[in-house]
Amino acid sequence: MKICCIGAGYVGGPTMAMIAHKAPDIRVTVVDMNAERIASWNSDALPIYEPGLEGIVRECRGRNLFFSVDVRAAIKESDLIFVAVNTPTKTYGVGAGRAADLRFVESVARTIAEVAESPKIIVEKSTIPVRTAETIKDILAANATTRGLVHAVLSNPEFLAEGTAIADLLNPDRVLIGGERTPAGEAAVRTLVDVYARWVPRERIITTNLWSSELSKLVANAFLAQRISSINAISALCEATGADVDEVANAIGRDSRIGPKFLKASVGFGGSCFRKDILNLVYLCETFGLPEVGAYWDHVVRMNEWQKQRFSARIVKTLFNSVADKRIAVLGFAFKKDTNDTRESAAIAVVRELLAEQAQVVVYDPKVSEAEIRRDLQAAGADVRRLSIADSAYAAAEGSHAVAVVTEWDEFRTLDFARIYQAMTKPAFVFDGRNILPADRLRELGFRVYAIGR
Repeated sequence: MKICCIGAGYVGGPTMAMIAHKAPDIRVTVVDMNAERIASWNSDALPIYEPGLEGIVRECRGRNLFFSVDVRAAIKESDLIFVAVNTPTKTYGVGAGRAADLRFVESVARTIAEVAESPKIIVEKSTIPVRTAETIKDILAANATTRGLVHAVLSNPEFLAEGTAIADLLNPDRVLIGGERTPAGEAAVRTLVDVYARWVPRERIITTNLWSSELSKLVANAFLAQRISSINAISALCEATGADVDEVANAIGRDSRIGPKFLKASVGFGGSCFRKDILNLVYLCETFGLPEVGAYWDHVVRMNEWQKQRFSARIVKTLFNSVADKRIAVLGFAFKKDTNDTRESAAIAVVRELLAEQAQVVVYDPKVSEAEIRRDLQAAGADVRRLSIADSAYAAAEGSHAVAVVTEWDEFRTLDFARIYQAMTKPAFVFDGRNILPADRLRELGFRVYAIGR
């Protein structure tokens, strides 16, 4: 069997590497129009950081895993075609700011229709709105009469968490595959099931109709984000009443009906999926005449934005209502630990607000480059003239009035805070946006500590 994946990003790269790793008899080709990205996949410096990914790529690359810019050749040769292209939120026209921009998905469908010389199984891997498969099928069918080809379209959404993507691929909670309830559709589903069954137990492979599969991805992300916004809302109440949000989360998480996951209060969620997918869900609800449902989910996003603003405002208020010309060390810029992905990172909003207050902001992140930090902040409308980038947490904290932890990198848990305290301007403040630091110990050292929900 030959598989190709169109799109060499955070989803396509790791997923195809795992398939190649677990199915050495399958030839897997990852293609992308971005020549620079493909060159990175073929080099010793992969374009994304993900624990465990580099070893798998090194093992399989050149054996049965290949990275190429020749999209058309890969389509012609492949039996299964995964579509893992970007589906950003529209910034123009109808649905701007909420609806998914499907131009890349449509472009891929048209290219397959033009190039394919034999029947293909097209697998939606990108996060897309429900009934997108209908668009793909329509484009393919419009060209089928001239070529006499009948293609199958499946939905196979990804449920990877950045930072643990390889572990998630190795041992997934479930693999979801949606297809048409027709003999051809069910045959296509069985083909894809057989690929994953190389290493995933059959009972974890769920098959549904196309629309249930497409919608399940949006709903899963919405429910996860909802839990984060819910505990963050309670964190504000904890601060007002003297309760401890971690103790509250532990208490309610012991209820088997609720469970403990995604109840960690923080400065707010980020990443490429949550905000985008919820806004897409909101738009779908409104499109189908369900404004009340849309409003419900929209408030999950609003709560997240408020939490980030609340954290920034707390820094300003605590530092005597002004951070102008004060040095603030921001530790972490990625949206979560163990990834270099900064999309929708809470750090972007926090740093932007501090720069707007004319603070001198110094950022340190172990995996995000200075160029990426500056690019993200400028794209967010920040004035970066007061921004500087440090090469260590200690360098960032030196001479600072405050240290703000915004990403939960493990190395921040083990910093020598006695050394940091000695190097800071007094009084020295710590703002723990991830609740990972030993607050009582820091207070003993002399810090004035603010932690979310405490």
